[in-house]
Amino acid sequence: ALHAGELAGAALDVARTEPLPEDSPLWDAPGALVSPHMSGDVVGWRDELVDLFADNLERFLDGSPLRNVVDKRRGYVSGP
Repeated sequence: ALHAGELAGAALDVARTEPLPEDSPLWDAPGALVSPHMSGDVVGWRDELVDLFADNLERFLDGSPLRNVVDKRRGYVSGP
């Protein structure tokens, strides 16, 4: 779609094959921005993940709703 001019641009963080092969047409596609698939790599993410796990464990043991539950039909967390 980029090469055909159907899209003005695309920001790509994930590809079917990673790392993106050197001969991929996406590297030279007009309007394509290719990132190194590190958008979630931030300082402190491990601590935040441990905190979320501990909170969800307490919620699970209490029978309370869990945080960040993935909607399996949608494939992502759909609510607060």
